[in-house]
Formats: sequence, C-alpha cells, structure tokens
Amino acid sequence: MFCRRARTVSHLHQIFTRSYARALHSTGSSFLVEPPRKLKKNSDKKPWVTDINEVKRKSRLEKQERRVVSESTLKPPENGLLVKELIPTAHNVLAARTQLLSCVSIVSEIIPIYVCSVCREVHVGDPPHKIKTCSVRGKSKEHAWERGGMDNILPVVESFHLYDRLGRAVSHNERLEVDRIPALVELCIQAGVENPEYPTRRRDFPVYRVAGKIIDFEKRFPKNDFSGQSINASGFWEMKKRSNEDQEPLILPYNDLKGFAEQGMKAYENLHNGVEKIMKKYAVQTCGYCSEVQVGPKGHRVRQCQAFKHQMRGGQHGWQEATIDDLFPPVYVWHVRNKKDSFLIDALKRYYGKLPALVELFAQAGATVGEDYRAMMREDVVVPGLDEDKFVA
Repeated sequence: MFCRRARTVSHLHQIFTRSYARALHSTGSSFLVEPPRKLKKNSDKKPWVTDINEVKRKSRLEKQERRVVSESTLKPPENGLLVKELIPTAHNVLAARTQLLSCVSIVSEIIPIYVCSVCREVHVGDPPHKIKTCSVRGKSKEHAWERGGMDNILPVVESFHLYDRLGRAVSHNERLEVDRIPALVELCIQAGVENPEYPTRRRDFPVYRVAGKIIDFEKRFPKNDFSGQSINASGFWEMKKRSNEDQEPLILPYNDLKGFAEQGMKAYENLHNGVEKIMKKYAVQTCGYCSEVQVGPKGHRVRQCQAFKHQMRGGQHGWQEATIDDLFPPVYVWHVRNKKDSFLIDALKRYYGKLPALVELFAQAGATVGEDYRAMMREDVVVPGLDEDKFVA
C-alpha cells in the first residue's frame, strides 16, 4: 500500500516537473512580447509619439517667432517641395500595397477568416477558437463566429485628399465636398506619386515663413501647373473614373498557395518599411481619442469626433503626431501553431501566442515568419494537455 502511494506521488512529481519545464523553457527568446494594449473607449488617450514637454517647447518657440518679423528658411517638404529621395519609395509602397491586396484575396479563399458578429474579434483558420474573450456578450464571453473577409484583417483608414498640402485645412462645411481616399494612397500622392484621379499641386519654388506665417510667392495656378485644370470654381475637383481596362493586372512569379503567401509576406514587409521612411519626413496627424487620420502638416476642422469628452471640444478632434499603426493598423489574432493544435480552448489561452492577422494568414499558408514576430508566437513554450495544466505553476 505504501509503495503504491509512493509511486503515485513520484509519478505526479514527474508530471509537474516535466510540464513546468516545458512551459517555461525558452530556446530562442527569453522575454514575452505582448501586442499593444487596446485603448478603452471611455477614457484612454493615445500615447504621445513626441514627449509632451518637447511639444510645448516647440509651441513656445513658434509663438516667439510670430512676434518677431523675420524670415526662416524651410526644408522639403515643409517648404512645399518634394523630397526627391522618397519619390521612388512612394511608388514602391503603392506597388507593394497592390501586391499585398492581391495575395490576401487569393490566400483568404483557401484559409477561412472568421469574425465575431458581436465584438468584431478576428480569427484566422478553421475551426475558430473557443477562447472566451468577447467583451460584449455578458457572462458567457463566447464569440458568435461568422465568415469574414479581407476587410476584417486589412482595415482601410481614410483621409481627406488635399489638393494643396500647405493650404488651409478642410472645414466642417466642406466635409462632403472633399474626397476621402485611403490614407496610404494619400501619403504616397503627397510624397510624389502622380494620380490623375486625385490631382495635387506641385510647386516649382519654395514657400517661406515670415513672422510665423507661410508666404507663397507663386501664383495659385501657374502656367506650368496642369493639375489645376480639373478643379472647379469652388476649389474642389470632379473625380475622373477609370475603367478596369486601364488597370494593369498583377503578375506573380508563383502559382501555388505557399508562393502567394511568401510573396504577400514580402510585400507586407516592404510596405511597412516604406511607410516608416516616408512618415519620417511627411507629417501625418491622428486624433488622440479616435481613429481619425489626416495626412498633412495639420489636421482638418470637421467636428465629428464622438470619443471621450467630445462635448468639451465641440466635436473637434484632438490632433497629435501619428504612428504607422494609426495609418496601417494591425489586427492581432491568436496564433495557430499547426493543424494538429488548431483547436484553441479557453483553459490553455495563457500558452498561446498572438500575431498580426496578415502575418498569421500567410504563416498558415506556409510562409516563413520573420524574427521580429518570434517572441509573439511563443512557439518555444510547449502547450500542456488538459490533464497536465493544473500541475503547471
């Protein structure tokens, strides 16, 4: 009797030791990287990219410049001219965006995408997980899954298109007269991409800042500026619709699912790196309380913010410097390691990793995941069985 109990205790000790070592042992990364915390809709505000004290210091300097009548020389793109080194980068970003959309549409036909009809959480792969993280359905917190699509893993952030990026901001009364286009496209247009559908003003001579005000010595529409011909008297343009015949089809060198996934992963990395380079020179503004984005040196004046304490601001947005996540927001989903462990349950959710939905989609299709996402995948942590989970510390 005593020997049998001793063997039982010894067996339980071995299970505990093995499970604890498997759960905590790490071969690659020693730290767990968690995705960014979601902001609360009621009271949270986006963190400042530049320190608030530095923002106040620059504001005081600009106030002093307005008091002194002196001319200050501006550098591109603040003076209205293009940064010539970034023009090829802008074209590459648009090409990578087109390629990424094509790869996602093809891969998503094979690998299903699910979205919760209540809280809009996304899951990539079949079957959808059983993790109880729904923040809307009360005590059960179980998701109500339905089939989703490309828009759920690749949300489009729109921005007002500016004919003159140094001109006046879009007012509230003009909100329905100015076109709204994807913010990535607007950023590339301002960085040098010519698009006949969305004309923009290109200056031949720089503007100057005198006493804190922008002085433009060019005529509003010079003779060699043909982009202003499509603008009507009110200052806005009529869009010229382009037929599908004018669009060049995307030719990919791969004809299998893994090939499209590899090509899409490469396009995603090129897009991300290119946008980061452009945003170092070209300013992008975002609201600190909601997801509104305006590409340009200043935000618009449309009073449509419905976030925290919008009544005190009269519905106006609280503009601040944007990051690439504001322009190209990632959607984080639970990572599925392989087809054998594709059924994710709530009891073992602390052992699962997370990835951006685009990366997870391409990873399940066979693409190689970069080293930047290794720590988030948590593949160095072995998921214990249900009978071993209670023995893991």
